[in-house]
Amino acid sequence: MRREALGTALALLGMGIYGLEPVVIKSNPTSPISFAALSALVASLVLWTAVGWGGGLDEIRENPAGIKPAFLVGFFGTALAYLAYSFGARMSTAINAALITRSEVLWSFLLAWLLLGERITKRLVACSLVILAGLVLIMVPGHSVELRLGDLLLLLVPLFWQLGHVIAKRLPYSPQTIAALRNTFGFLLLLPLAAASGLEFSGFVIAEGLVIAAGQLVWYGSIKRINLSKATAIITPAPAVAIGVSVLLGETLTLYHVAGFALITAGTLGCSINCNKRNF
Repeated sequence: MRREALGTALALLGMGIYGLEPVVIKSNPTSPISFAALSALVASLVLWTAVGWGGGLDEIRENPAGIKPAFLVGFFGTALAYLAYSFGARMSTAINAALITRSEVLWSFLLAWLLLGERITKRLVACSLVILAGLVLIMVPGHSVELRLGDLLLLLVPLFWQLGHVIAKRLPYSPQTIAALRNTFGFLLLLPLAAASGLEFSGFVIAEGLVIAAGQLVWYGSIKRINLSKATAIITPAPAVAIGVSVLLGETLTLYHVAGFALITAGTLGCSINCNKRNF
């Protein structure tokens, strides 16, 4: 019971952490490239501390072949993902960022089918269509047919995350070590771009780095103690946190946002329950 309670508490904490992330990224006043690079640096420092504390350095020495694919995880999951996230949030709103990046499950199924040969059921397709309908309401509200570049960049963020996840599934390392390597390589890839465009620092860099590191550590700690479907169900409403804070900061919440959020949440929960039954 204590293990279950701790896992649930960690998932709730993760909901709050991930709910704040779009607001932090949107609030950043500095260069998006510099912000992404320095945030990855802060996250990697925190994560390497956790890896060293848990004795994870030994697994890298024992399995050096995993370094090259870990580089690709950093390329997709951190460098490209957070460039798209930083630029996308700046061009759009924190509310849109919170909702659109929750479409990760759609990319998950598509890549699992294309790259891993996993079978997708009709029920998963139906749930995915519900999520897609929610995204359409958010990205193309009302009679508007204009797609904003910021929203399109935000839609790429979960794709890059999932590409990183597909590669990470085959790495011989613990989740904490993968996260540390991912953010380290992401920082090294982004550093030349950030230096060329001018390094800028703000307190939001530290905030985002801590969000990245704490979010990943809390999430992995949660799914070790409770089943994936329960953890996903708890963390799925995370955009509600971002929406609440964003409204307080002056952003406008529309009925399209509310309807889109409801559809994305329902579709994600449906996918999670179905995947857990199939051990997908």
